[in-house]
Amino acid sequence: ARTIAVGSGPIVLTNTFGGNRYRMALHDLQERVFELNQAAAQNARLEADAAGRLTAVGGSMGPTGELLEPMGTLTPEGAQEAFAEQAAGLAAGGADVIWIETMSDLNEVKAAIAGARAATSLPIVATMTFDTRGFTMMGVSPQKAVEELAGLSLIAIGANCGTGPAELEIAIGKMRQANPQMVLVAKSNAGVPQWQNNQLLYDGTPQVMAGYANQARQLGARLIGACCGSTPEHIRAMADAL
Repeated sequence: ARTIAVGSGPIVLTNTFGGNRYRMALHDLQERVFELNQAAAQNARLEADAAGRLTAVGGSMGPTGELLEPMGTLTPEGAQEAFAEQAAGLAAGGADVIWIETMSDLNEVKAAIAGARAATSLPIVATMTFDTRGFTMMGVSPQKAVEELAGLSLIAIGANCGTGPAELEIAIGKMRQANPQMVLVAKSNAGVPQWQNNQLLYDGTPQVMAGYANQARQLGARLIGACCGSTPEHIRAMADAL
C-alpha cells in the first residue's frame, strides 16, 4: 500500500463487498475469506498499477447481512472478528484503503472500523446508505452519521447506493451542513432501480449521472463515484463532467 492524498487520482474498489464470513457462508466459502479477499485485492492492484496514472485500490467491505444484538444474534465481537479477517486479506493483497460501504447500522460500522484497525494500519473510508425518507434502514440520519463517525479518524465518510442521485444528494448536503470540514464521499446508484423482465434495471443514463456528479461536487463531495447499475460509460461521463 502507498500513501495517497485524497482526491489525487481515481480509486478502484475490489469486488469483495460480500467477502465476510457470514455472506460467504451462504456459498460454503467461509473458510476461504482471507484467500479470496487477498486474491481480489491482488487483481485490483494489478489493474491499478497498469492504469498509467496514480490509481488507488479500495478494499470494499459491506454489511454482514446479520442483525447485531439486541435486534439480532450477532455480537459486536463477532462482527469485529469477521471484518478483521476480511480486512487482513485485503491488506495482504495490496489495498491502499479499507472501504466500508452500504452500511445501515452505526454499531456495525464501528465494528467494521475496529476490525479493520485490529488487522491493518490502512486508512479507512466509511459510507452509509439512505432511503427516500432520508434515513438508513436502521433509522440513522445523515447528521447522526456525521456526528458519530467524524471523531473516529476516518479519511472520509459519506453516502452510497440508495434509491438514486436525488436522495443521495440530499444526504450529502445534510452531511456537509453538519460538518463542513469532513471529506465527503458521494457514490450513487445509476438512477432508480426497477424490476423489469425478471431483472433489475436502472434508469440513470450516463448524462443523468454526469449531472449528478456536478451537483455532488457543488454540495461539497470530494470523492465522487457510482454504485449499482453503473457501467464504464456512466463513469466516463461523470469523469468528463468533473
